[in-house]
Amino acid sequence: MEKEVSLLLERYNRPDVCVAELLCDRHDPDKVALRYEDVAGRRGTLTFGQLRDLSARFATVLRELGVDEGDRVAVLLPKGPELVVTVLAIWRIGAVHVPLFTAFGPQAIHYRVENSGARVVVTDQAQRPKLGGTPEGTYAIDSAAVRVVTVTEGDPMGPERGSSTPTGGTRQDGDLPFWTALRQAVPAAESATVSGDDLFILLYTSGTTGQPKGVEVPVRALAAFEAYMRFGLDLREEDVFWNIADPGWAYGLYYGVVGPLLLGNSTIMVNAPFNVDETCRILVEYGVTNFTAAPTVYRSMRAVGISPAFREQLRLRVLSSAGEPLNPDVVKWAESHLGIPIHDHYGQTEQGMIVNNHHFPPLQRPLRAGSMGHSMPGFRVVIVDSHGNELPAGREGEVAVDTQHSPLFWFRGYYGDPRRTAERFPAGPRYYYTGDAGSQDAEGYIFFSGRADDIITSAGYRIGPFEVESALMAHRAVAEAAVVGEPDERRGEIVKAYVVLRPGFEPSEALARELSEFVKGNLSAHAYPRKIEFVEALPKTPSGKVQRFLLRGQRPTS
Repeated sequence: MEKEVSLLLERYNRPDVCVAELLCDRHDPDKVALRYEDVAGRRGTLTFGQLRDLSARFATVLRELGVDEGDRVAVLLPKGPELVVTVLAIWRIGAVHVPLFTAFGPQAIHYRVENSGARVVVTDQAQRPKLGGTPEGTYAIDSAAVRVVTVTEGDPMGPERGSSTPTGGTRQDGDLPFWTALRQAVPAAESATVSGDDLFILLYTSGTTGQPKGVEVPVRALAAFEAYMRFGLDLREEDVFWNIADPGWAYGLYYGVVGPLLLGNSTIMVNAPFNVDETCRILVEYGVTNFTAAPTVYRSMRAVGISPAFREQLRLRVLSSAGEPLNPDVVKWAESHLGIPIHDHYGQTEQGMIVNNHHFPPLQRPLRAGSMGHSMPGFRVVIVDSHGNELPAGREGEVAVDTQHSPLFWFRGYYGDPRRTAERFPAGPRYYYTGDAGSQDAEGYIFFSGRADDIITSAGYRIGPFEVESALMAHRAVAEAAVVGEPDERRGEIVKAYVVLRPGFEPSEALARELSEFVKGNLSAHAYPRKIEFVEALPKTPSGKVQRFLLRGQRPTS
């Protein structure tokens, strides 16, 4: 695989890379690039040729708004054609895409827009009110500094199925209407050329302390993205591919948008809440052959039940899982009920996928219960102690990347945060520490043991306790709060909060529900505490730092 890795690096780590050419323009213009559906059942397709024209037009719109090479554009859009057109337009002019998950509330959106220095936010009617902040008047986006482009409901200038935007929300005065502006624009005649070291994505990931960290994704990361699509997923030209993950997060963006476009494959996007019956319908109706999802999806399918008749209708060739550890019993269930086993894969926002139970035939090895596989070509993943010593087989330590022998390793740091960047290399530049505990057996199989820090992984989403705690502290009743993950059969973990109340407030189920809804509305619809326990005090070190590990092992008092 060394030759293949070298060729990938030659292709993407150059001083003259055109991202739009690689992801769109070089492909057959008549080939379908995107198949999409929305919650109302409206559907359609876009070819690579249509994507080229539409993104070239929107590139002109962005330039007329003052966006230039290296500028940030934040995107708060659901899955659908507007999202793909927008990101291609951003990269067409050499600008930087800042993804915003549509479940985020005003607090999470405000921080990412402000910290990234985004000049433009592209959103839709349903999400637009969040840019105005909370009812309390906090977290509003500065409309004088940030221009807003809004996809409006039923825009007659939009694609045939109308807008993918759910009903609700408004477009503010001063917003630019997405489809109207796009159709009136002249397609950009040229696309920007950038270097492999230039930034093209700034994606925020949760931290255990402080605000989320902006992961700088350089253009040369495309080499690692293609490697995973080929070696990890074994994506083939004839495949019908569906990555169900949301493109507001790394796995959905890297491998649900960028990856298939890079290889010239069709991909599927469904803008609707997850539902087992609908997922099964799409698998059958579209004839999906290559499917990837978080373990929560598979666990939900198992809980609902799959009929033998459904299995007979499937065309699945490849099943993959990422985002959190995959239970061995779910792998067995899939083999029995879906016809093939699920291959567990492992990675992070900071580097993409690095350990896989590879589907690519030359790299395939027998699945081993509980193992997330072997290092992907281009990466050497090892187990180390706190001093940077590699540990022998069977010894537990921290999962790390040997950067000296990992030519596809691309992490270059957190945006504007050298301190937290340095924390990833505690034993020097040779080893990047993932923050995950694990071990490796004598045959190179790598096993995940648990988080070495306080990050919570729920339904495939990484949730930092700090943001949730900060959201809770904004409520008038809360004096202190600490958040941990609690094991959950369906989601892997759920967010649990321990709350100390201010004088004058009493614990109650009603207050617990109010606090959960408060966080859900202000921060995120996926990161709110599903359980709240009221306590007299939080366990702390002598210096005042909350000891979350004690809370994780603490038994409920009521």
